[in-house]
Amino acid sequence: MIRAYALRDGLLVPVESEGETRDATVWIDMIAPTDAEETLVEDWLCIDVPTRDEMGEIETSSRLYAENGAIFMTAIVTANTERERPLTGPVTFILVGGKLITLRYIEPSSFARFSERAARVKLGCENATGILFALLEEIVGRAADVLENVGGDIGELSERIFHPAAAKASRRDRDFQAILRRLGRKEELLASLQESFHTLQRIVSYHTHIVGTEKASRNRSRSLARDLTALSDYAERLSNKITFLLDATLGMISIEQNTIIKIVSVAATIFLPPTLVASIYGMNFEIMPELAWPYGYPAAILIMVAAAALPFWYIKKKGWL
Repeated sequence: MIRAYALRDGLLVPVESEGETRDATVWIDMIAPTDAEETLVEDWLCIDVPTRDEMGEIETSSRLYAENGAIFMTAIVTANTERERPLTGPVTFILVGGKLITLRYIEPSSFARFSERAARVKLGCENATGILFALLEEIVGRAADVLENVGGDIGELSERIFHPAAAKASRRDRDFQAILRRLGRKEELLASLQESFHTLQRIVSYHTHIVGTEKASRNRSRSLARDLTALSDYAERLSNKITFLLDATLGMISIEQNTIIKIVSVAATIFLPPTLVASIYGMNFEIMPELAWPYGYPAAILIMVAAAALPFWYIKKKGWL
């Protein structure tokens, strides 16, 4: 799919990618393009559109390069962050002939929000470079919102870990298992966001270094760089907190298990001496003087009660239970 936009009074308006409006087009958004659509753009702008495999390469030279007057910059962007399993994928930004081309195979909500806002509000989209910076600002702003939500979720999980509502140990164990899964998903999301921030920082730095910009663009570039640095630091702090909460959750589970084992061990210790007494008097020897004693039965009962009470008293005194 190809979406084309032109500038009218500082606003982005959708236009046809073919016909009379072609020359006025300043932003071409390619979403999972077909071979025919790739060929159309390549013939139109005389560039070689990178393939999906080329976009996914990790070498810096494959993600940031200039070729035949065109600048290719690829960043990692997250999508579907509100779902249980977010998506992460490369997005390539191409500046050529006064036009911006974006190539992607995912649907980040920031792109739809940007096109809607840019059609209503002037976002500094005077040219292709202005559109690039405005789009990057939208992506960074959306990532900041996601980070804020992750921080709130982590705070709620922290409350559940250290102040569990369930009274039964079995219910608490199930809660802790669910918490571990949620923490794992949050850590995966943070890792993808951190990778995205890193690649976006490289794009801003590369564009400024290669192209060189006027004062207004330099200010936007610096602002973006500061925002990305701050968000990276915040994401790192959240990641460290998740690591702490993971360790704390595993520790709480271990404490619950140790408590159960301790109770079982104490019960075995308390009832072992009475069992020994009962075993002795349960032996079937013919000569056992106590068998003929009229008070033998109540005496044996008292001995067994005392044999259970004394270990229990000692364990309570030591604070082991």
